[in-house]
Amino acid sequence: MGSLLKASSNVFRLEKVPFLSRSKTGQGIVPKRVAFRLATVASSLSASTGTVQHHPKSNSPDIAIPIMVNGCTGKMGKSVIKAADSAGLHIVPVSFGAEKESGQTVEVCGKEILVHGPSERESILASVFQEYPNLIVVDYTVPATVNDNAELYCKVGVPFVMGTTGGDRDRLYKTVEESKVYAVISPQMGKQVVAFLAAMDIMAEQFPGAFSGYSLQVMESHQASKLDTSGTAKAIISCFQKLGVSFDMDQIQMIRDPKQQIEMVGVPEEHLAGHAFHLYHLTSPDQTVSFEFQHNVCGRSIYAEGTVDAVLFLAKKVKSKEDKRIYNMIDVLREGKMR
Repeated sequence: MGSLLKASSNVFRLEKVPFLSRSKTGQGIVPKRVAFRLATVASSLSASTGTVQHHPKSNSPDIAIPIMVNGCTGKMGKSVIKAADSAGLHIVPVSFGAEKESGQTVEVCGKEILVHGPSERESILASVFQEYPNLIVVDYTVPATVNDNAELYCKVGVPFVMGTTGGDRDRLYKTVEESKVYAVISPQMGKQVVAFLAAMDIMAEQFPGAFSGYSLQVMESHQASKLDTSGTAKAIISCFQKLGVSFDMDQIQMIRDPKQQIEMVGVPEEHLAGHAFHLYHLTSPDQTVSFEFQHNVCGRSIYAEGTVDAVLFLAKKVKSKEDKRIYNMIDVLREGKMR
């Protein structure tokens, strides 16, 4: 599959009336209505210092899997901890964060997690891995730390799930390939969204040039804290390019202003702090035909649940000593063990 397959769920509709319009103020693409929304409400969490007592929630062998969530002070990290706890996984009471977060204790799901800064990372990780030999690390940090974190995980030999976007992706894959460490790497962890992207990729492979001459408009709206362009949007645009559409990535309309998100995009106010609304509009050369692809996500639970599935998947691959070491969310979907 394509890049995000080193990377989404949604709808595909054919309409004769354009779904997008240009505002008179020149602000760009204005969605007139919401076609589809995956409503998932973000959750707050945290976790525990010292030794965490594991309280099994089921008889499943998956409960023995210890996970260390790096970036636990962030909303995505907290959501993953909550989902992992609900699934009965063992939350390790240690996490990595920025230097300014070092020494903080974050409480999530009744557990306390001690945050360590960059200077302590290697010795701490080696110690944790020795205590928990079946450890899986989950990374939801920041783009600037993606490569350094991956290099650390590979140096220590810890399997990991990389949900953080950005960084030098070629370098990331090269690092993992050379280390032989098991990893699931995907900038998109929402299983349904990934399935949509896979369908787009198949269409692009089987019908190259099918949309030659069509123009494309792309809008993506995320919470203001997301600084980089959506990896999912880039992957879908890549599919459109294979289908014959001429489009440069710098033409993506990124919406990060809360006022525009409410008025232009239709994001519910309660989800301004956590959402992903994407809209792709294709128009034929003579303006008589238009296609729209849209996927809207509110909250973070769709990504957190997908991350937990990736952890279970990776633990299984490590245990069976599979020859293949690097996986993506398409591999997780194909495994078929969805909760």
